[in-house]
Order: sequence, then structure tokens, then C-alpha cells
Amino acid sequence: MGIFPPETRPLLLNTTVSELRTGVFWDLAHRVAHKLWTQSRRPLALALQSRISDVFSVDIHPAAKIGKGILFDHATGVVVGETAVIGNNVSILHHVTLGGTGKSGGDRHPKIGDGVLIGAGATILGNIKIGDGAKIGAGSVVLKDVPPRTTAVGNPARLVGGKEQPRKHEEVPGESMDHTSFISQWSDYII
Repeated sequence: MGIFPPETRPLLLNTTVSELRTGVFWDLAHRVAHKLWTQSRRPLALALQSRISDVFSVDIHPAAKIGKGILFDHATGVVVGETAVIGNNVSILHHVTLGGTGKSGGDRHPKIGDGVLIGAGATILGNIKIGDGAKIGAGSVVLKDVPPRTTAVGNPARLVGGKEQPRKHEEVPGESMDHTSFISQWSDYII
């Protein structure tokens, strides 16, 4: 059986040692910290989380809920708050923040649906919902809900196609890693 869950085994076959260190190991360490947190062993969970943050440059609160098939591409600089929930088959690039706004206590972090792609440097703040199969563009600042299978870009983030009739896509961006579909439909600046 081994220490690696079945869904990570294909990943292991095509991964370098440095990617293993930053990808699979922090994920396993976070899952141990999360288990400790749910068992009310919070000081130990926080100590482990602090060490994970030091070693892997990934700051994920032990109470955060992370689904299966998650991909943190490079992972460096990722911050995930205490009440955040990340669905299955989500791809998150480096320097992404899933944080609170500081305006409220309790449930104050984003909820990320299944199959979502979050681009590098994106910031998603508050108790908002990112729908299944949505795309968040690199460097975007998202402060409001994003409907399923739509793309949000910019600061502040806006839906591609507009709020009234946002463009929908069929693929699951968290699995396809498609960053560029619809680019010609919202911008004439193409290199």
C-alpha cells in the first residue's frame, strides 16, 4: 500500500525529487496537521504547520479543508486561511492567497469548488464561493463570488464577458491547466 494515497501515485512516477519535496511532502504534512487539528491536538497541529511553513514556504492553516487531486504548482508563497475549503482536482499556482478580509470572525475564508484553476499571484479574500470549474487569472484580486465555469480576471476581478452574460467554458481548467482560452475575446493585446 505505501505511504502515498492512490491518487498521488501517477504523479510520483513523473515527478522530480525537488517537486516531490515541495509538492507531495507538504501535502502529506498538512494532512497530518489537519488530522491533529480535528482531534483537538491543536498546539501540536500548529507547531507542525509552523515547521511546514518554514521548510516549504507554504502557509496553510491546519483547520483548512483540502480535497483530493490537488495540485499546488511550485507551491511557494501559498497562503490558505483557517476556514478555507478547497475542492477536488483544483490547481493552484505559486503566491496565491486564500485569505480573510479582517472584517469578520468565524467563517471568513474562500470556498473553492471542484476543478478550479487559480493563476499565479491571485488573491481571493473573504467568505466567497468560487464555483466548480472556474478560472481565476494570474494577479487577480477576487472579492465576490465567481459563478461555475466562468473566468475572472483583473484587480478587482471581473468576469470575462461581463456580469450579466459571462462566457462559460466546457473544460475543467483545474485539470487542463488552460490559462489562455478566451484571451482573444477580451483583449486585442496578444504577443
